[in-house]
Amino acid sequence: MFVGALVGILCAATSANAITNGVGKLPVMGYNAWNAFACNVDETLIIQTAQYMKETVGYNHVNLDDCWAMKNRSATGEVMSDSVRFPNMNSLTDKLHASCYAGIYSDSGWFTCAGYPGSFMHEEQDAMTFQSWGFDFLKYDNCAIPFDDTIQEGMIGKYQRMADALAAVAEKTGTTLIFSLCEWGWSQVWLWGAQMAHSWRIDNDIAPQWSSLSSIINSASFITQATNYYGRNDLDMLEIGNGDLTYDEAKTHFTAWALVKAPLLIGTNLATISQDMLSILKNQEIIAINQDSIYGTSISPFRWGINPDWTYDATHPAQYWSGPSENGTVFMLINTLSEPANMFFNLTESPWIRAGIQYSVRDLWTHTDNGTAVRDFTAMSVPAHGVVALLLKENGNEPAGLMPPCAGEALSQCTAEDGTKYS
Repeated sequence: MFVGALVGILCAATSANAITNGVGKLPVMGYNAWNAFACNVDETLIIQTAQYMKETVGYNHVNLDDCWAMKNRSATGEVMSDSVRFPNMNSLTDKLHASCYAGIYSDSGWFTCAGYPGSFMHEEQDAMTFQSWGFDFLKYDNCAIPFDDTIQEGMIGKYQRMADALAAVAEKTGTTLIFSLCEWGWSQVWLWGAQMAHSWRIDNDIAPQWSSLSSIINSASFITQATNYYGRNDLDMLEIGNGDLTYDEAKTHFTAWALVKAPLLIGTNLATISQDMLSILKNQEIIAINQDSIYGTSISPFRWGINPDWTYDATHPAQYWSGPSENGTVFMLINTLSEPANMFFNLTESPWIRAGIQYSVRDLWTHTDNGTAVRDFTAMSVPAHGVVALLLKENGNEPAGLMPPCAGEALSQCTAEDGTKYS
């Protein structure tokens, strides 16, 4: 299936101005228990996980997902935490705040996806409860949608209800929560999510297999312009350490999520994770791009590779990506094939590279300086479903007298000052 350039550009249109309310400037880095434990969670597990996270990776959020509540509200309508598994939410957040921020989950419908009370018609009441319990972050799901004649809202209005409630609570209490929309990419959320939230899911739920990762990367490739400080595309929680992902697939997973500036939420059992998978989550050079204090924008594809540009292909998404960073131009090369491949590009295919300049090359996975690139670069034998992440920095003028006198696309219009064209 091919997507025309015009359609692609429209789909990638920049989202509305971000909500700058003092929180959520950078992508959240933390933990969410759902992928590893689903509903089998309690306070002890969450506290232990926070300790593991502090000791192993140093991320700073721990978020509850579904199933923390009682099945019914109180007589006065308050949502209540499970009296056995989470007997005292204030005690839980106090303990978490010793090392990290605390997040909670609710739903924009009548019920959560697991059948617990949703926040529809209770938005401000629930927002006040979450604030009073000491939470810093709210993930807001999309299940149990009320009938049309009841809600009389589209997707934007349904989520605006909680955004307004959180704003009202912030006005009353001085506490602002990070707001994360989990609407599965419905209703072109990348066009409006930033008006009310700090992140928004762009696709269906992730799974710990390559086909899921490549499909999500494909979806992200068309809407990268939506991401910036205070508001970003959310590619879903990390599956590193889960399922049958190979080491190279897990590296690609982490690199893509980090470099598009998505939230990085670990979703595996940190007590049993392998050292190889743990090392991926601890790559400080990749994390530095995700947490860049100068550039909040995502990397974007400059060439699709196997497919013509702007091709929608969940199996073979865009392969060649780049973007600016505080310390140079970042490149991500993804081998979507099931066998090793060499990957070549001209430097000036990236809009962030200057013609006539040579660049030093830093490999963000081997943590090595790999010489100087002049006009082009080839990554040799990139593993199947593997990734190369590079940081290129200006390193002086390219050697004099190189031919042709123009590189890349400019060659077709390469012209001397007297009007003579090079051909």
